[in-house]
Amino acid sequence: MPSIGPASARVLIMGLAPAAHGGNRTGRMFTGDGSAFFLARALYGAGFATQPTSVRRGDGFELRDAFMSAALRCAPPRNRPTPKQLQRCAVHLRAELDLLTQLRVVVALGKIGFDNITARLRERGYSGPRPLAFGHGAEHRLTAAGRPDLIVICSYHPSRQNTNTGKLTQAMLDEIFIRARELLEISLGRHKKVPASH
Repeated sequence: MPSIGPASARVLIMGLAPAAHGGNRTGRMFTGDGSAFFLARALYGAGFATQPTSVRRGDGFELRDAFMSAALRCAPPRNRPTPKQLQRCAVHLRAELDLLTQLRVVVALGKIGFDNITARLRERGYSGPRPLAFGHGAEHRLTAAGRPDLIVICSYHPSRQNTNTGKLTQAMLDEIFIRARELLEISLGRHKKVPASH
């Protein structure tokens, strides 16, 4: 499953894997399933997408200033990837990070996405506060010599398991991407500086 978005993107959205009835079926990440319903609306509301729906390829949905990737490029059995599968797919994210030279903010959807992207960023010399704990709304500033600082924002994954139970609401997800937009403004010096971690 290919990633989507422009190489000039300043925001990276890091997911787990193509859903069996979503990306795996439609051929585009976060498209045509319950996760897409929540995510597309949040992205559109914060100005990161051209429309609030992502139903099928060719429907007009495109990312703006955002790039969408995943820890795995195929749907894992029972949605539980093995360490070996994650390691095999890491080569794709490494190549993408080489291209994303304008990156400033990472939105990690779920703990597996968070663990995967922070591991790849550590390989590139990034470090931050220890431990880097995952929790909805948590933010971590990562620094590396000779590279721009990155802010990683954590979010619960917009899976049906989380949205049907109310663990993640539309408003909660909207706030994550509104915050990502604010952080881009901060990086341009238009707002107060973000703290190192909270």
